[in-house]
Amino acid sequence: MVKESFWQRLQQDALLVVTSEPLLATYAHACILNHKNFESSLSFILSNKMADDVMPALAIREFFDDAYSNDPEIVSSAIADVKAVFDRDPAVHSHLSVLIHFKGYQAIQVHRLAHYLWQHNRKDLALFIQSRNSEVYGVDIHPAAKIGRGVMFDHATGIVVGETAVVEDNVSILQSVTLGGTGNEKGDRHPKIREGVMIGAGAKILGNIEIGARSKVGAGSVVLSSVPEHVTVVGVPAKIVGKPCCSKPCETMDQNVLAD
Repeated sequence: MVKESFWQRLQQDALLVVTSEPLLATYAHACILNHKNFESSLSFILSNKMADDVMPALAIREFFDDAYSNDPEIVSSAIADVKAVFDRDPAVHSHLSVLIHFKGYQAIQVHRLAHYLWQHNRKDLALFIQSRNSEVYGVDIHPAAKIGRGVMFDHATGIVVGETAVVEDNVSILQSVTLGGTGNEKGDRHPKIREGVMIGAGAKILGNIEIGARSKVGAGSVVLSSVPEHVTVVGVPAKIVGKPCCSKPCETMDQNVLAD
């Protein structure tokens, strides 16, 4: 029922666009109103973004449709991501605008396909999808990286997520954030971001370290060691400067570390 009611909301938003902005009527029909459900709409939007001169949209759409059919959790996670952006970003006026305009949202959904392909041992195809994701959206996420639901990439440009990184549910990450390694070591070498975390713009979190649940990483920080739960860290290298004023920094998106 949740998926059906969400889809009805998107259709209502699209009809409002058709009425209020006739120049976008064809676009609204192509992306939303011509489809029977949310996953059909999503696969259409993303496959057209990912297509290039060699790989047509129809071929890529088959990959998305196959993933959505075999793993419904990808679809429910995509819905949770829309709602996360709608709830956390004051610039957003509708669920539809997240789906069709927000590249951070779309980049996460493309990664979900790449991750699905990687898990099913279609690694060359997964790497192709990763490459196109980086080219189109300026977001580079290794297909093996694990990303939970209710995740928001705000603005998104320049976000890099390494192979063994984990981003749990309900995390907010701003532009130019790196979840990277510290060298050319092998094995588990990337950060683990726990539930409820917010990572400010330009932060670099490096190595197999943990950012504890509900913590906040200040903009421009370089984090080289694990961070406890529900603290605020800032600086180069990052140090604990207090505790977030709220229970879930990912939801309030408060960038002021001095008030903590």
